[in-house]
Order: sequence, then structure tokens, then C-alpha cells
Amino acid sequence: MDSTRIFFTSDVHGSDACFLKFINAAKFYEANVLILGGDITGKMIVPIVEQPNGIAIAEFLGTRQVLKTKHDRVELERNIRNTGYYPYSTTESEVERLQTDKELVENMFTKVMIEGVKRWSTIAETRLKGSDVKCYISPGNDDRFEIDEVLRSSSTLIFPVNEVVTINEEYEMITCGWTNFTPWHSPRELSESDLSKKIEAMTQKVQHMEKCIFNLHCPPYNTPIDLAPELDPTMKPVVKGGRVNMMHVGSTAVRRSIETCKPLLGLHGHIHESRGFVKIGRTLCINPGSEYGEGILHGALINLNQKGVKSYMLTQG
Repeated sequence: MDSTRIFFTSDVHGSDACFLKFINAAKFYEANVLILGGDITGKMIVPIVEQPNGIAIAEFLGTRQVLKTKHDRVELERNIRNTGYYPYSTTESEVERLQTDKELVENMFTKVMIEGVKRWSTIAETRLKGSDVKCYISPGNDDRFEIDEVLRSSSTLIFPVNEVVTINEEYEMITCGWTNFTPWHSPRELSESDLSKKIEAMTQKVQHMEKCIFNLHCPPYNTPIDLAPELDPTMKPVVKGGRVNMMHVGSTAVRRSIETCKPLLGLHGHIHESRGFVKIGRTLCINPGSEYGEGILHGALINLNQKGVKSYMLTQG
């Protein structure tokens, strides 16, 4: 193929609005490759509590919602999903149990995440059916392992984790959603040495490194795309001179792998505040950033040809 146009994004965190824009980006930008690089699930459930009189009550974004009609419920559920949260119909008695039963909460959270990813998979299958677009979706450090099988079993989505996949018969891509340790103790975190081993296990299988894409959720350490707010022991941002102090939190293993292997392209996410790009040697590394809570999709449009990266730009919409 003479040209490959990639639309890449990351960290949509359950936002329906962002996911729909991601799928529609294929047509809007005339991209033949879609890549969603991790942290695809949401972080919160919004209970919709059924009442004996037939109405339902919910607390959403600090506002009490009284749902009297089916239209009210549909609108609220749509707004909840667009924000990246999960609506959950429940009862007063179940809410009471959830307040004291952590295992019940965890099981419910896993259930709604799986249902959310299945729904997205169905949307992708419907929207991309009959097209030549290849859609690669992988989990990130915040995503639970239970969603992997949903992605792997999709008839349309491509689950590229721990594999070397070939894009348009021209470019190879490795994918890793794990990160170095964070203060949040998310599901997919590793020491730098173990993360290095995980990446190296894939790079050893790459045939043409000069045309390889490193789809690594964590950005390389000490770059403009790995800056996040410094946190104090209470997990509050550290303020110095009237400003939030920023610090480098990316991965040394990721940086070392890029410096050693010299791939064509690095696709990263994880740090929402560090939207941008940087060159490490010959390798262009991109982090589109994230504003998923506002329903704004940050992305990157990258044109590749036989000579390498022909052009690239950050997108927002």
C-alpha cells in the first residue's frame, strides 16, 4: 500500500462521546487504521435508584435527578455514558448492601465494565462493517483483565496485546498497556525491570524495526509528554509559586527500548495533561492527551509512506 493514515487516541475512560468520535474518525479523516491505545473503561458507577411509586432517583455531577418518564431516564443514561461513567439501575436495599460489601461493589463494577466494552464492540462492528478500516483496541493500566476476552473475541476489533501485528502489510506494531508503578495501584503496573522484559519479549520478534510502531501506553521518561502534577502524601497536587508543580512520571524502560530499538513511531497516552510530541533520535513519539470527561476527543492523525512518517498533526473535537 502506498499510504497508511492512522488515527490514534487513548484514555477515553468509558466516554461514549469519545468512543463514537473515535469510530467515526475513520470516515471523517479518511483514516484506514484506527488505534485506541488503552484506558478504555470508566471509573465510576452512577446508581439509578428505583422508587416504589415508579419514579427513579439519581445523583449525577452533584445534582439530584428525579426521573419521572422513560425519556428522562434515556437522557440521563446518555449523559452519564458520555461523561465516562456507568448508569446502573438498582434498589434502595441494594444500595445499602453496596455501602458495606466491597466484594459486591467490585463484582458489580467488573460486570458493568464488561457490558460497556461489549456494547462498544457491537457499535464498532456496525459502524465499520463493509469497510477496509482496521481497528486496533488494547487495554491500559486502568483496565481490568476481564475485558480482554471481550476484545479478543470481537469479529471486527483487533486485539494486538503481546503480539507483533502487521498493519497494511507494511508496518509492524507491538502493543503494551502496562505502565510503571503509579500512586493509584491500578491493575496493570510493573517494575521498570519487568516492564522492560515485557517489551523486549515483543521487540525480539520484530522483523523490520525501522518500520515498527511502538504502541506503548506509558510515555517515555523525561520528555514533554510524561509530565503530571506532583502529589503530596494525601494525593493532593503540590503547589509551588502559585502553580501546580509538574514532574516526569513516564517509564525509563519505555525510553530505553525506544533509544535502543529506534522504531519509526511511538504511540503513548496515560498522562492526560501532557498532550504533545517529541523526537527521541529518529523516533516520533506522540501523546494526544485526554479530556474525556468533557466528551472532547484528543487524537493524532499520522500519515505514513514508504519513506516513513510523511506528516502528523494533533486533533481535537
